Amino acid sequence: MQLTPANIRAVQVGFNTTFNNAFNDAPSDYDKIAMITASTHSSETYAWMGKTTGFSEWLGDRVIQNLSASSYTITNKKFENTIGVDRDDIEDDNFGVYTPMIAQLGQDAKVHPDTLIFDLLKNGFSNTCYDGQYFFDTDHPVGNTTYSNNQGGAGTPWFLIDTSKAIKAFIFQKRRDYKFVAMDKLDDEIVFSTDKFRYGVDARVNAGYGLPQLAYGSKQTLDLSSYAAARATMRSLKGDNGRVLNINPTLLVVPPSLEAQALQILNAEMVNNTTNVYRGTADLLVSPWLS
Repeated sequence: MQLTPANIRAVQVGFNTTFNNAFNDAPSDYDKIAMITASTHSSETYAWMGKTTGFSEWLGDRVIQNLSASSYTITNKKFENTIGVDRDDIEDDNFGVYTPMIAQLGQDAKVHPDTLIFDLLKNGFSNTCYDGQYFFDTDHPVGNTTYSNNQGGAGTPWFLIDTSKAIKAFIFQKRRDYKFVAMDKLDDEIVFSTDKFRYGVDARVNAGYGLPQLAYGSKQTLDLSSYAAARATMRSLKGDNGRVLNINPTLLVVPPSLEAQALQILNAEMVNNTTNVYRGTADLLVSPWLS
């Protein structure tokens, strides 16, 4: 193939289509537990952390709720994933051999947020959130008291999450979304120096912790007893205003090694010859990123 600008552009369009198709088809789970926020600066400060809202009877002037008692800042980071394509392969019409690699770029881009969010979930026992405590901890401050979202234990971690709220337990922040880019002009310095065209994807994003009240971490044995205790604790949590938060754990998140135990809790009609009253009380997400 003659390396004219039009022919090179046609190759780029084909690669871009392959990338987009692979991106759109790839499964991803991060948005099940994280809220997606748009960023317009190098970092964003979430000043409303630690405060809850609630109705009160309107007597006299409105009660303005203070949403700036605590704050949490997420700084955007740049990420990239790039491959090189020999100029000779383009010239010899052999660029089709790179199609799987371009498709892999698309799949990698789609699941990159999963790696960030589920890494936060997995390491929530040792990473801090807005209140300076570990995300999963036994003494988060709220008002004049504390609450726990950590069941303790020393086994394989599993998690209960309320995904029904407008605010989520995790935040995925986008400054610049994932985009396919190319350096394939014949007069590009890199092409001149290396005799390679370069194709890749980049983005400016990051992830952080939202409200720890909406997630519960446990390293206890996953069974009906520990699951019931976790649900009871979450559903009884109160906010800084003293009111029950009405938290409803809707999602049980486990690594593949706990899939069987989780399926039994959520799907079995009978457990140990006893009616399973917790059947269907949550959806199940088995995440390989927790392995």
